Amino acid sequence: MLRPPMGLSPPTCGVSPPSEVLPARKAPPICDAHRAPQPCGSPRSGPSCRPGSPAPGAPLNPAPPAPPAPSPPRPRARPRPPIGARRAGVAGGSRGGGAGGAQCLLSALQSAASGLFTMDGHDSPQTPKGSLRKFLEQLSGAGKAIGVLTSGGDAQGMNAAVRAVVRMGIYVGAKVYFIYEGYQGMVDGGSNIVEADWESVSSILQVGGTIIGSARCQDFRTREGRLKAACNLVQLGITSLCVIGGDGSLTGAHIFQTEWSGLLEELARDGKISTEQVQKHGHLNVVGMVGSIDNDFCGTDMTIGTDSALHRIIEVVDAIMTTAQSHQRTFVLEVMGRHCGYLALVSALACGADWVFLPESPPEEGWQENMCIKLSENRARKKRLNIIIVAEGAIDTQNKPITSEQIKELVVTQLGYDTRVTILGHVQRGGTPSAFDRILASRMGVEAVVALLQATPETPACVVSLSGNQAVRLPLMECVQMTQEVQKAMDERRFKDAVRLRGRSFENNLNTYKRLAIKLPDSEIPKSNCNVGVVNVGAPAAGMNAAVRAAVRVGISEGHKMFAVYDGFEGFAKGQIKEIGWGDVGGWTGQGGSILGTKRTLPGKYLEDIAAQMRTHGISALLIIGGFEAYLGLLELLAARQKHEEFCVPMVMVPATVSNNVPGSDFSIGADTALNTITDTCDRIKQSASGTKRRVFIIETMGGFCGYLANMGGLAAGADAAYIFEEPFDIRDLQSNVEHLTEKMKTSIQRGLVLRNESCSENYTTDFIYQLYSEEGKGVFDCRKNVLGHMQQGGAPSPFDRNFGTKISARAMQWISSKLRESVGKGKKFLSEDCVCVLGISKRTLLFQPVAELKKETDFEHRIPKEQWWLKLRPLMKILAKYKVSFEVSDASQLEPVQPRGPEEPAAI
Repeated sequence: MLRPPMGLSPPTCGVSPPSEVLPARKAPPICDAHRAPQPCGSPRSGPSCRPGSPAPGAPLNPAPPAPPAPSPPRPRARPRPPIGARRAGVAGGSRGGGAGGAQCLLSALQSAASGLFTMDGHDSPQTPKGSLRKFLEQLSGAGKAIGVLTSGGDAQGMNAAVRAVVRMGIYVGAKVYFIYEGYQGMVDGGSNIVEADWESVSSILQVGGTIIGSARCQDFRTREGRLKAACNLVQLGITSLCVIGGDGSLTGAHIFQTEWSGLLEELARDGKISTEQVQKHGHLNVVGMVGSIDNDFCGTDMTIGTDSALHRIIEVVDAIMTTAQSHQRTFVLEVMGRHCGYLALVSALACGADWVFLPESPPEEGWQENMCIKLSENRARKKRLNIIIVAEGAIDTQNKPITSEQIKELVVTQLGYDTRVTILGHVQRGGTPSAFDRILASRMGVEAVVALLQATPETPACVVSLSGNQAVRLPLMECVQMTQEVQKAMDERRFKDAVRLRGRSFENNLNTYKRLAIKLPDSEIPKSNCNVGVVNVGAPAAGMNAAVRAAVRVGISEGHKMFAVYDGFEGFAKGQIKEIGWGDVGGWTGQGGSILGTKRTLPGKYLEDIAAQMRTHGISALLIIGGFEAYLGLLELLAARQKHEEFCVPMVMVPATVSNNVPGSDFSIGADTALNTITDTCDRIKQSASGTKRRVFIIETMGGFCGYLANMGGLAAGADAAYIFEEPFDIRDLQSNVEHLTEKMKTSIQRGLVLRNESCSENYTTDFIYQLYSEEGKGVFDCRKNVLGHMQQGGAPSPFDRNFGTKISARAMQWISSKLRESVGKGKKFLSEDCVCVLGISKRTLLFQPVAELKKETDFEHRIPKEQWWLKLRPLMKILAKYKVSFEVSDASQLEPVQPRGPEEPAAI
């Protein structure tokens, strides 16, 4: 093995942790299960394990000891200046290691943004200003027993949530129990309630459905059944319950919690439990996670399983579209969703369907004739196929069902088109979970355990939800009641209320679909006399074409003339500009790459020519879709305004790059598709490694200096380590990872997966790491490497990227239209800097941020933002890979209200 670091005494970070932060504790010794002096590639991620540590079930921090005496700092393996305000436990400056890693990380976290899951630089809604921040070390699960169950319909990603609950629970020293077959297993007890260990959730991250089973339980609906369930839980000391399911399952958990003390008293009177057990286990805490492909639960933007179901639907739609075009057919697709039309609506957006039927928004009277006219108009425009999507719960305004067979009969009778019906059924529940669902479920599972640790006897049942890009805790019954209100509104034919109650995300999706699917007659569209140019800049990214389609159609509906600029700024300068119409962008949503063509060339050396072309074509506004080159190009156009008045027009950029490195946005179009490609590849590689045994794979991902793909890919694929540029590492970190993998090979999990961002280090290349691992693993494991390369940029866009690109581009065009309307009749030139913006998601809101203001937030040398939200999810990957780390947890003593209404535009994803 490599020579161990000289001395175990920690260096200081240069800044001592403030007094209100947990004092640094002595490093716990290492046990056979935790033999990693440092976490994966994280010199400052927390205390390391040392020989003789407590077993994994023991609490991490029973009592905070006095801080260790400072030691002289050890030299860095490779000096590197701090990158702006690089974070996630990696603030610039001298690196820490060994037992002092916790001090360094805590100091960094104290100055960093609040909350692992709030992901912003301000106080979170849960943390009042001035309150003490809390760290994981301050929470102990010692003496706690957590039961985890899945109930109701299965959904992809449930296993990822179970895995996160089990591993996080064990990590904090609690016992975690599987409750098999949902509430039925809780009622039956016995072998249905089994203690879980770390290895029992290995290799389930990529498995669909739920390994602990799910069942409908009539017994639990009765008090007798709940008495049996309570008795079974008390015998094992389980007083914390994590329920993964839909609104019915969560309602049952709430009823169980409210009756708990009464159930225990009755059991004591019957002599089934002792008085001491009643006193010791007198309170039940419940935290829910919504696992449902229907996305029908109010209070969360996405439920676990929804994104994966959309993947199945879009795969089928893409396959059907090729055969339908061959024969000029009409296809009627019926998708799941019960009484919720989310899957149908988003699928229609993602594939550009001609018509969609939803329970919440039934078609108006006379829809039969209107639909036939729409289909025939599309055929007249040389469109060879028609796609109609029907939600399984679709109804008309009289609450009568609308079935796929009725629609087929109507099309055949009225139009004579060759029509086929495809009912997708349980295909939508099957298959592997998407990268989005794995990450969402992992985040929710960890947050659920933290919520249970922070709960008091007075804490009401809560549900962990996603709001924009943040994890929040909401009162469970408020969410359930609002969900039931939607059904009540539909039953009473208050359909506008039903759409509103579904949330602003659903409402925005519906409005966007209507604008993009139905073209008004030219005579009804007021002309703006404005010409708007659309250009793609930088490397191609899946979803760019969906964004162009949305921009063109929204622009035309606003009365503008839309001009497509081919081959980026270079083509702009050469006059490769053509007016583009509504029908020209038909069928673009599912195509990868960039149909307009895109180049990395910046506009700097073509400014004269571009200005001339803008003057020639009368361009009144510009929409730029691209990555970091587009961002730099926008800055150059802004700077050139003094010389060229042609650039004094509204200009907005929509981020589109697999690297996800554009300042001003948490997400970029194309990054989700690349992440799914990485995750799928890792799944196959892990399967290969499992078959071979004792093998470690090293995977190189794209992203330039941005480690988003490597880090999030590692979280989605269950990697053992992920090396990224934002978190410096050296030979000691590589050594600790080799030791960690060596110990792992002694368990039943005899495989390893390591991801490396392509520019994480100039010297520690993929080949170097591969050779190092190969040499050090001799006799224990062998090693393989894989460079994914440009396959991450290719392929059909994921449903997320299609939907995200469509919605964000449509919003950008609405902003351009509002700016142009302001100047009508005033001869106004757009001189202010707030007319040149980047549109992106920031925390929970969709923001237009002037590019001039984003300059100070940009590390131009490395082409990344100085602060990146996803770095706060980095400890999550390490915890789930069995490394000891320190990180800040959200303080959710006050639950948030359901669907808070604010002035900001929602950033529902």
